[in-house]
Amino acid sequence: MTGNAVAQRDGTIKLHDAQGFAGMRKAGRLAAEILDAMTDFVQPGVTTAQIDDKVREMTLAGGGIPATLGYRGYAHSCCTSINNVICHGIPNDKPLKEGDIINIDVTPIVDGWHGDTSRMYLVGDVSIKAKRLVDVTYDCLMIGIEQAKPGNFLGDIGAAIYDYASKYRYGVVRDFCGHGLGTIFHDAPEVVHAARAGTGPELRPGMFFTIEPMINIGKDGVKILDDGWTAVTRDRTLSAQFEHSIGITETGCEIFTESPAGKHRPPY
Repeated sequence: MTGNAVAQRDGTIKLHDAQGFAGMRKAGRLAAEILDAMTDFVQPGVTTAQIDDKVREMTLAGGGIPATLGYRGYAHSCCTSINNVICHGIPNDKPLKEGDIINIDVTPIVDGWHGDTSRMYLVGDVSIKAKRLVDVTYDCLMIGIEQAKPGNFLGDIGAAIYDYASKYRYGVVRDFCGHGLGTIFHDAPEVVHAARAGTGPELRPGMFFTIEPMINIGKDGVKILDDGWTAVTRDRTLSAQFEHSIGITETGCEIFTESPAGKHRPPY
């Protein structure tokens, strides 16, 4: 697919050219810069609504628009998932507390391309078990990315993530997965984080998708709250997530949303 073609969500896995890579680099860079700016901003007493305001301001100032704002009725510019919230936590006026862990998930659209990424943040001093969960979850992301190269299969990514998380007896969430993206927010393929090696589509240069493992200290069960968005652990244990948008190259993959400031894993 050429970089300036009008993409349609039709179930096919799209292959992108150099123009697509350039577009994703620009969108991914803004997304990463926004998350870099959250490092000093996330403190006890700050509300997730204030985080959402800052994300929106930075997205617009950077020449983008928030993909989530108005998406299927969602009224915010990011997702803020705290402690036992797995994903899609809705920003509100409740302040962060010492010891919380929070995932901030942003997707600016820049020139039509989506830069989708999320990171975990430690609010003040957190427990050893929470810090270990965050560390293991980041390692799961990077171990999955190591499998993202031509000739491998999509299932190799999920198998590597599942095998590593299982060493810690953590649950790997199956109800949500990574996804293709580009000029479409959510596209084919679905990137399952608990899969069997050697299964699924073969990875080919030009594929764009996210890898975004959600790892629970307890079991992998999910419950959706009455707001229709917020996903929490069914057993109320802690959950963590990291996400990058990547593109398959001739020799491996390119991470579009890598921190330009080197703020890869907390503490930053």
